[in-house]
Amino acid sequence: MNRFPSLLLACAMAILHGPVAASTAAPAQPPRVLLVVSSEGRDQGRTRPGFEMDEFAQAWLILRRNGFEIDVASPRGGAVEADKYNATESFNAAALADPLAVRALAGTLPTAQLRAGDYRGVLVIGGKGAMFDLPADSALQRTIAAIWEQGGIVAAVCHGPAALAGVRLGNGRALVEGRSMTGFSEEEELLFGKRWAKEFAFQLEPRMRELGARWQEAPLMMPKVVVDGRLVTGQNPYSTPALAEAFVRASGQVPVAREPWRDERSMALVERHLQLRDTQAVQQLARRPADYHVELIGILGFYQLQAAQTPVAIADALAIMQLARPHMDEPRLDVAMAEAHWRLGDATRARTQLRAVLEKQPALEEAKALLARMQP
Repeated sequence: MNRFPSLLLACAMAILHGPVAASTAAPAQPPRVLLVVSSEGRDQGRTRPGFEMDEFAQAWLILRRNGFEIDVASPRGGAVEADKYNATESFNAAALADPLAVRALAGTLPTAQLRAGDYRGVLVIGGKGAMFDLPADSALQRTIAAIWEQGGIVAAVCHGPAALAGVRLGNGRALVEGRSMTGFSEEEELLFGKRWAKEFAFQLEPRMRELGARWQEAPLMMPKVVVDGRLVTGQNPYSTPALAEAFVRASGQVPVAREPWRDERSMALVERHLQLRDTQAVQQLARRPADYHVELIGILGFYQLQAAQTPVAIADALAIMQLARPHMDEPRLDVAMAEAHWRLGDATRARTQLRAVLEKQPALEEAKALLARMQP
């Protein structure tokens, strides 16, 4: 190709405008944020609870997808251990396939060495280990306070808000005072924290309320994210994707479009089913059951029934279990559905369902015990 026309154009521009100075502006650096995890974990959570890998993986993937550089820190630094998790779940598999994520978890930064000025924001990952070492970490508290005071974003999910309990700002007030937030609820702790909760220095929801937080929550284990300016909190593990995307928005960016993970799709399906109470969700699940986490849906209904105190909550739990039941052959789910019918006043239907269960499994103690409870 003849290059003379372009050379002539360049010469003409130089004559007209003078020499063109070379650009000295440094390329824009991608925003750097901090993920914090507990150092407590041992033996996949059997002898000491650690952090939730599901939460870490989803937060990591969404933040990386949106262009953030990430440092991972823990109170002691070095390698950290998550509680037992499913490594084949798509988000966990993707995070484990990322050498940066694997390296970050194998060599976390000690919180005592952090410089708040390096970070646009901080996101604290949950897991029961967070209730043990994060609230006692004064270096972490100073870092979070400094990030907040410099205009950064402070986020936490599940038990992660425990790290905020000791954070005081320059005016002496607790960071959470007067601010709307959420976290692992007292109701959720009663059902899922039985082994370790008695050893916590405090219970999360009551402590946040004592500090003056305006606590909000969704029904048991349903997604919930609360944004109060630069404070972004999520209730439980299933809140993590929405929390991470809220973090991105709080930083002034629009989250990159992505395909929801199957847990997200499952929770969204449950929410639509409870709102509409029609056959759409049933039909959708029947058409593409592999797109959803059916066991998660069934277990969600099962545990919501354990926590239900009102007829509306019992009916919601029953509706969730009925959604999963055609795709989940679990006799204990049938027993729970029978209990829901009984608690809603339909003892005849409950007995019929229990007898059907006992015909298949005569030794099922849960079914026999519920029948005995139903005797007048």
